[in-house]
Amino acid sequence: MSGKRVLIVEDHKDISDMLGSFLGQNGYCPEAAYDGRKASQLLAVEEYSIVLMDLMLPFKDGETLIKELRTHSRTPVICLSAKSERETRLDVLRMGADDYLCKPFDLDEVLVRMDVVLRRTEQGKEQGAAGVKALSCGKLMLYPEENRVTWDGQEISLTLKELLLLRLFLENPKKTFTKANLYESVWQDEYIYEDNTINVHMSNLRSKLKKISGRDYIETVWGIGYRLKEE
Repeated sequence: MSGKRVLIVEDHKDISDMLGSFLGQNGYCPEAAYDGRKASQLLAVEEYSIVLMDLMLPFKDGETLIKELRTHSRTPVICLSAKSERETRLDVLRMGADDYLCKPFDLDEVLVRMDVVLRRTEQGKEQGAAGVKALSCGKLMLYPEENRVTWDGQEISLTLKELLLLRLFLENPKKTFTKANLYESVWQDEYIYEDNTINVHMSNLRSKLKKISGRDYIETVWGIGYRLKEE
């Protein structure tokens, strides 16, 4: 984990300093942005391994920053926020955040969440670099070596988890996946209970595909799960 750059976007300097000191002691290279405008400038030109982001920021809020970032990068984002409402958490995940922690948070938990998100990101990159040729369903194309998705030549911006979910469907076009199948394949963890994680990411993926293509590429098989809807 040594040397990975992390951008801490937090307007409370004491919290930012605490996170920076702790992460520095644990092998990361932390940098700080104390408002949304500065964070936006940094994220446009710099490369980070991961971003820790508050939602309530001066000049530009965290939700806007996530939307901006997802137009050009899949850098993982973990939100750290005093907003604990369920809908806020789900909205942020739909926008492309990879995880969400409510304040006050435990520093050790932040570190573990970062390690898990980064491990998943690296696994996704390895899968994408496995030399597999393009996967397709009609005009929908997924290029594993580039972690890139297009429809009729138009780029589709997906988060890493959305891309891995889509790849799973394209690789297994006849298979119906249960939520447990999807979670254990993409999140690389045991599926213990329903926490709405799969629902949020599937809804986001389906919405993005339909917005650009005008059709549903993934269908719900009631009582079982999801499968690819072929043309």
